[in-house]
Amino acid sequence: MLTDEYRYKILKLVQEKPDISQRELAKALSISLGKTNYCLKALVEVGLLKVSNFRNSQNKLAYMYVLTPTGIEHKAAVTINFLKEKIKEYQQLASEIEELRSEVASDVEK
Repeated sequence: MLTDEYRYKILKLVQEKPDISQRELAKALSISLGKTNYCLKALVEVGLLKVSNFRNSQNKLAYMYVLTPTGIEHKAAVTINFLKEKIKEYQQLASEIEELRSEVASDVEK
């Protein structure tokens, strides 16, 4: 299952650097090369990415990843969802921090 977080991060990195290698992508995402390959294939299969290889390249394994028009639209939607998720996490953490501060303050008063 490809999460919104990975979908967002992959589409963002590919949009910024279309000639990024799978190895570089794996390192940037802190995931295995196999998982990176799986994620890229999944994005290609649903039409969010297009892959072409550099015909004139010395490195015949070099590929270029390009967001399709659908991929660009999807990246915008995933970005919004990812942002909402992170805001929710932030609010939960802020609430926990406030509770802990109150707990520490009441313990110190005793």
